[in-house]
Amino acid sequence: MWQHLGDLLAGAPPRSTALIDGRTAVTYAELDDLVTARAAELSGRVLAVTGANTVDFVVTLLAAARARVVAAPLDPSLPEAERTRRIALLQNPHGLCDDDALIMLTSGTTGTPKLVPWTHQSLAASVKTVVDSYGLTARDATVAVMPLFHGHGLVAALLATLTSRGTLLLPESGRFSAHTFADDMAAVSATWYTAVPTIHRIVARRADTLPPLRFIRSCSAPLSPDLVTDLERRFGTQVLAAYGMTETTHQAATVRPGAGAEVRQNTVGTPVGLDVRIINGEICFRGPTVMRGYLGPDPADPFLDGWLRTGDLGIQDLDGNLVVTGRIKNLINRGGEKISPEHVEQVLAGCPGVLQAAVVGVPDDLYGEHVAAAVVLDGDTDPGQITEYCRTRLAPFEIPQQIVPVAALPQTAKGDVDRTALAALMVGQSPTRVP
Repeated sequence: MWQHLGDLLAGAPPRSTALIDGRTAVTYAELDDLVTARAAELSGRVLAVTGANTVDFVVTLLAAARARVVAAPLDPSLPEAERTRRIALLQNPHGLCDDDALIMLTSGTTGTPKLVPWTHQSLAASVKTVVDSYGLTARDATVAVMPLFHGHGLVAALLATLTSRGTLLLPESGRFSAHTFADDMAAVSATWYTAVPTIHRIVARRADTLPPLRFIRSCSAPLSPDLVTDLERRFGTQVLAAYGMTETTHQAATVRPGAGAEVRQNTVGTPVGLDVRIINGEICFRGPTVMRGYLGPDPADPFLDGWLRTGDLGIQDLDGNLVVTGRIKNLINRGGEKISPEHVEQVLAGCPGVLQAAVVGVPDDLYGEHVAAAVVLDGDTDPGQITEYCRTRLAPFEIPQQIVPVAALPQTAKGDVDRTALAALMVGQSPTRVP
């Protein structure tokens, strides 16, 4: 098992297929040559890597590690202004260490992304938990369903597959497509795949058949028992929920193959390589894959007596399985994308005709939650105009899908926005839905 990301390809079977980009196969030897050539071109301390699920993205990411450059994967769909802001945050970040391999940006409740350092050691430990938990080998193959600029796709699909010397197919479009997913899985004789519940629901609705699968993995958002049952019935395999966050270098717990139906349907399994403690109802972790802290001149402190506070409420049953029961933070979880309502509110506040705005997450059958905004307007501004304003200022997944004009925002006794009342208001109405 490698201990430095730059050594991931060392000793790999040269003629075995590592990646398939569309219909072009790239062997491990060819991938190693591409990484070596790209590494010779790189210099500096931090490199922002923006791209879709392509061979070029993979090569650049691995080459940065080989060149001893810290890579920071970025979402290519971000508006130019937001991408520029994130790149600025990455310039000589305070607290960077020699062992840092990657910097992952995660949404914060203030709207300013937090910089999470992933060391070579923590990354290797996390990838090993994925490989070991599911028994991945060179006989396994999968499709890159999740974006590789997110921890989910990066650790569980890309790095776990390359570490186990399996094969990863990168969709020709560079991203998940419901139209090609079944064909992509068949093309590589996939034995498993990992995705968020939103994509699982799409697959359950659209894919008639899939190759024989050892398991289906789900992570990054709550998985409902009915979806577990539906997927297992349709595809004849077990659905294994996993739980993690950027601050734990992705996977922190998972359901193991062979677990009973009750565990598969109602828990996220047992911790992997980490200690867990429930403190005042909140799930907390400690261990080798937990980050040392955020980067920056004045970073927030998410630790309590050495334990990482996840912001999630939960319990642990007698067998050690974790059950996530709720969330402390305001962050909206739309299909695995974490969204700061405060950030969306800041953008809405700058829209002409909007006097006040408040944003909450509203239950959604497909995405788990979607972004809903209540706005106090001045004049004849309509939701369509607000949406157009947001398109150049927010990532696509951050744009409110519901925009509801209200006379006034509900408030608490302290004068703060009453988000509980607002969420109830949004669910209870039939507002204009913005595509």
